[in-house]
Amino acid sequence: MTDHERRKRPRLLRGEQPISRLFPNMVTIAGLCCGLSAIRFAMLGRWEMAVGFIIVAALIDGMDGRLARMLGATSLFGAQLDSLSDFLCFGVSPALVLYMWQLQYIRGIGWAAVLYFSVCMALRLARFNTGLFEEKEPWEKQFFVGVPAPAGGILCLLPLIVSLRFENFTLPPALVAAYAVLVGTLMASRIPTFAGKHIRIKHDYIPQFMIAATILLVLFIIEPWLFLLGLGVAYLGSIYFSVMRWRRLKAQSAVSTVPDLHS
Repeated sequence: MTDHERRKRPRLLRGEQPISRLFPNMVTIAGLCCGLSAIRFAMLGRWEMAVGFIIVAALIDGMDGRLARMLGATSLFGAQLDSLSDFLCFGVSPALVLYMWQLQYIRGIGWAAVLYFSVCMALRLARFNTGLFEEKEPWEKQFFVGVPAPAGGILCLLPLIVSLRFENFTLPPALVAAYAVLVGTLMASRIPTFAGKHIRIKHDYIPQFMIAATILLVLFIIEPWLFLLGLGVAYLGSIYFSVMRWRRLKAQSAVSTVPDLHS
């Protein structure tokens, strides 16, 4: 940087920050408020709004980190705020929504499922935060370890989404509790799941991808609950393929690192 450029840069007083660096944190706080609002609407019995606010929180969670990187506003404070927001929006709020919807009718067992799910989310986020500084092979970056927080929060709500789509069908509370425990276990596990941000589309398939995305968008507009249900089932099914691909890439990596004894 030249002396002229240094003189042109605005000088910030001690303790000051440009507002652009605060904007990603404000977006994160908006997501946090969505998670809290979902609990409020669940207390009022407005299940559609409760699910909707958690989905909005998931969309916001996918934007705030990218926004911070685009603006050069990444910080330890922002990372910690994002982690706390994730715990509330996807570890506490969905579990409480399920409890107020169905799990309260099986009393202690229902509350135990809520506690288990929330603890699993806390463990998953703690592992993610401590793993940020670990060295990984390039192929390992294609995967998350366990189901990520936003996906886990939305997967937890699938029984409620089924009820919203098929009004005369409601799963038994015991089955809902078992399902919540299963999702919590998937989050805290070390099962590899696809990391969407590392998925690449070949140039030849971009038109087909755009057509498929348009069809899905139309489906979301006309049948949002059916769309979310299908998306959740598809994600659960993708876990099998992510495990298979992880094992294949791990085997290829192990073969490539074996020293050639004949050279």
